[in-house]
Amino acid sequence: MKPKFILTKTELKEFLDEKVIQYNSPMFIDSDPIQIPHQFSIKEDIEISAFLTATIAWGNRKSIIKNALTMMDLLGNSPYDFVLNHQPHHLDKIEHFVHRTFNVDDFKYFIIALQHIYKNHGGMENVFSKNATSNSTQAAIHEFKKIFFEIPHLERTKKHISDPLNGSAAKRINMFLRWMVRNDKTGVDFGIWKSLSPAQLSCPLDIHSGNVARKLGLLTRKQNDAKALAELDTNLRKMDKSDPVKYDFALFGLGVFEGF
Repeated sequence: MKPKFILTKTELKEFLDEKVIQYNSPMFIDSDPIQIPHQFSIKEDIEISAFLTATIAWGNRKSIIKNALTMMDLLGNSPYDFVLNHQPHHLDKIEHFVHRTFNVDDFKYFIIALQHIYKNHGGMENVFSKNATSNSTQAAIHEFKKIFFEIPHLERTKKHISDPLNGSAAKRINMFLRWMVRNDKTGVDFGIWKSLSPAQLSCPLDIHSGNVARKLGLLTRKQNDAKALAELDTNLRKMDKSDPVKYDFALFGLGVFEGF
């Protein structure tokens, strides 16, 4: 796709930097699923609630937020305590949860798998940080998925964690990593994972950010897949190699709020 708007590299960076400031703001939280982990203060509560919320973050945003709140309620609004200490009979009380194709069986397995990761692998941050490279977390997502499903599971549940090494843009898990790793100084992203750097992150590529990126000449590939993400990452790093994923706010905001 040819870019719809022709800007010099300097003009494009200035334009997007302004949009980052506009949308990387606490006002963004009220309409975004990131509001769910913002209800918690303990590190593990934040990361578990964020991971579960990001997992169901597709479709209508009001529905995402509503169903994520339901998930937290089913976990007694203490997600880390529930994950770590639940017994099988506690899972029996979780009934009828569904968000699109993510159903109650998937939810129950996610609770079991998270317990496994915290008890046997040192937690989610440890898994991701051990397998990230100097400028990417995509291989780390692949390894996380392998560990997440190394205990008995339903085959259907595997589709709810994407794998970049199998060609996926892995939008939802890249968004989760943005939430955990970036410390944006504005109170939106949390920055509670200190063993990873924003320089390693990839943009959560979805229909909104992809369409805007193409109009601005940041992306030529038509599909929103792993190859497109690599192309977009390369171009965003040219504008800010230390925090390329901050431009997610600009691309998403332009697409969702401005119909760009």
